[in-house]
Amino acid sequence: MEALTERAYDRSVSTDPYEIRPASPADLDLLPPIENSADRMFGAVGIEFPPGPTVVEQMIGRDAEILVAGDPPAGYAVLSPLDGATHLDQISVHADLTGQGIGTRILQAVLAHAAAAGSPGVSLLTFRDVPWNAPWYARHGFTELPDHHWTPGLRNHWNAEITAGLHTLGPRLIMWHPTT
Repeated sequence: MEALTERAYDRSVSTDPYEIRPASPADLDLLPPIENSADRMFGAVGIEFPPGPTVVEQMIGRDAEILVAGDPPAGYAVLSPLDGATHLDQISVHADLTGQGIGTRILQAVLAHAAAAGSPGVSLLTFRDVPWNAPWYARHGFTELPDHHWTPGLRNHWNAEITAGLHTLGPRLIMWHPTT
């Protein structure tokens, strides 16, 4: 997050209610309800996530960075290093605020952050057929990464999802967006 934290976050200057910024410790408890809200939207396409900790709760305290949109946060992204690149572990926008471009702004910030850090690109795992998953990422320049290009870390993420039963909820794929 060095590239993002080097610039001062001065709320007195910003008039943008969804400015993208690094998460502060005060934001962390506000993020799981955003993810839970977003996850409930999957019910409309027949996907029900099992109970348990959210992705953001699992990533806090690990080698991950969290970007948030707004203060208080309306959405966020969790990034982690993976095999010399950047992995987007989670992006969520509160269900009441979808369709306002917040997710797009967060995704653009993720890509800019990865590029500034010298990462060759951003990877992610997502649902193939859910409109706000793979098709949305494809509209933003992500492409499916064929399995012969998977790194060991991506393969580990894939296998962990299989073990957790996520692949039984719908077809999944790995996507990639180069930063150069």
